[in-house]
Amino acid sequence: MKDDVSCSALSATLHEPLAGTAARALTWLCIEQPGPYGADALVESHLDRAVGAELVRRATGTGVRIQLIRRPGRHADDHRPLRRRVILAHTRPGATWLRSAEIADLATLLDLDLAAAGAGDDQGFGHADTRPTLLVCTNGRRDVCCALRGRPIAEALVARSSAPVWETTHTGGHRFAPTAVLLPWGYAYGRLDVDFCTLLLARSATGQVVSGRCRGRSTWSPPGQVAELAVRERLSAPAGPDELTVAAERWDGSDWEARVTATSGRAWLVRGCERQLTPARRTSCVKAPVRPAAQVVTDVREVETSTGRR
Repeated sequence: MKDDVSCSALSATLHEPLAGTAARALTWLCIEQPGPYGADALVESHLDRAVGAELVRRATGTGVRIQLIRRPGRHADDHRPLRRRVILAHTRPGATWLRSAEIADLATLLDLDLAAAGAGDDQGFGHADTRPTLLVCTNGRRDVCCALRGRPIAEALVARSSAPVWETTHTGGHRFAPTAVLLPWGYAYGRLDVDFCTLLLARSATGQVVSGRCRGRSTWSPPGQVAELAVRERLSAPAGPDELTVAAERWDGSDWEARVTATSGRAWLVRGCERQLTPARRTSCVKAPVRPAAQVVTDVREVETSTGRR
């Protein structure tokens, strides 16, 4: 796009790092709602405002992130009774799951114990679904980049792939648009195109993690996200999504370290620091320029474990 001054174009031009920018969430609750979304979609859409506000209140502090989702394509809402798809997914390695259900009454979601869901208890919700599910951010009310760049990708993927693909509300990181989140693992991706997403869905269906363009796994803090990806890049053989865990983190001001462990028994100590990026840039098309922070790896070292492995 000639003379593109959007936040996402500037971020790409400046080669702003993607790693460590995923939104934090242990569990994702995704509720189908057609029609237009406002900037704060749970209370600014055709979703029942009272139920949306109550879900937000109950999710606070639980590790559950709530998204609205809709089918790619036409967004009209005719206000007829809707049997809506609801997806509940937990992201912790070794305990990931995705469950889905169709509900007729939105208020039944208030029966969910969101604190338990955040801790990994599926509560027998709906039925188990093993298919990787991609949420493409398209909420133009939060940032126009998400709508202009995200919607064409979501529509094209529906034609290309049989995997579940949804448009969704704000996932964070407008300047990395087009962005998406892959469930159940919570891996976030940025600067997407249709070919990359097609590859991402194909590989994830066979249990592979695509580390390219990855912003991190929502399970971890920003340093933990960066540490996991740094270890993945150094492995001689690919590791599955549940084979690496960020076991411990220390974040002291701008300096941090994280211990990444593998199910094989290997472990790594990853050190890094937080740096302010220059020049200042808009993190959203509607915000004033700032200097965003980036997590930078300074050292990756394999360490001995109790089994004596290095």
